[in-house]
Amino acid sequence: MENQRNVSEFILLGLSDERSIQTLCFVLFLFCYIALLAGNLLILISIWCSPLFHQPMYYFLCHLSSMDICYTSCVTPKLIGDLLVRRKTISYGNCMLQVFAIHFFGSIEVFILTIMAFDRYVAICRPLHYLIIMSKARCNLLVLAAWAGGAVHSFPQLFIAIQLPLCGPNEIDHYFCDIFPLLKVACSDTSTAGVLVVANSGMVTLVTFVVLFVSYVIILCTLRHHSAEGRRKALSTCGSHVTVIVLFFGPSIFIYLRPPTTFPEDKVFALFYTIIAPMFNPLVYTLRNTEMKNAMKKVWVGHRGLLR
Repeated sequence: MENQRNVSEFILLGLSDERSIQTLCFVLFLFCYIALLAGNLLILISIWCSPLFHQPMYYFLCHLSSMDICYTSCVTPKLIGDLLVRRKTISYGNCMLQVFAIHFFGSIEVFILTIMAFDRYVAICRPLHYLIIMSKARCNLLVLAAWAGGAVHSFPQLFIAIQLPLCGPNEIDHYFCDIFPLLKVACSDTSTAGVLVVANSGMVTLVTFVVLFVSYVIILCTLRHHSAEGRRKALSTCGSHVTVIVLFFGPSIFIYLRPPTTFPEDKVFALFYTIIAPMFNPLVYTLRNTEMKNAMKKVWVGHRGLLR
């Protein structure tokens, strides 16, 4: 591919051209974004201000909530703003930044989910060695590895996007800049770049999903030897993780683990892993988690009592 570029900005076609649908989407996604920020900040503050922060599972949950906020903030504010204007544009530089940020924070979130599955595996399958295996130093190292993995995944994506020959048209049939829509508007053969993207994004998604699936299969097999109360508590926690994984990985696998092409349905599926899954994470991890609910009551009810 020649490094040829005559495009200084892109026009995003968005979700729909109809004003009534755009107005409905504006109200819906504004509510979702506010709920996402409020829910994840509630989790962060509740864990920071309680002893739960020193437990590995909630330490990782803090990082997951932080990634949810960063990840969706790369896309959702721009989407909400674009729903109010007729011509939706994004500069070339901001488009490349969005490609990098989405893959960087998204891949960190994937790796954090994998670490959380490993944490549950150790807690359920090797409970006597849990405190030794999941020491504070090792937890910090795992989070650092997740950030390093995010960088290793996202920089090649950015490099591929920057190298694309873009000489028009500059219309992207999506509501944010991603690598597959950019491949579609490139003005030369991008088959090699497409294979590299699938090998990168697709394999990261598939491998982590398989690791997560195998982890929970092992956990479920181990639970057969636990008491009824132990099974109930473990299944409640693991059920929360599995719900998040299905919401995030299902649409991601559909989009990234296939030949490099785009479909109109891609925009709908992308909504699940950019907005809906991060919004439901706080609900999933609080409504089905007794420890989180108790911590939130102590932090928020206690603080309210002190103010009185």
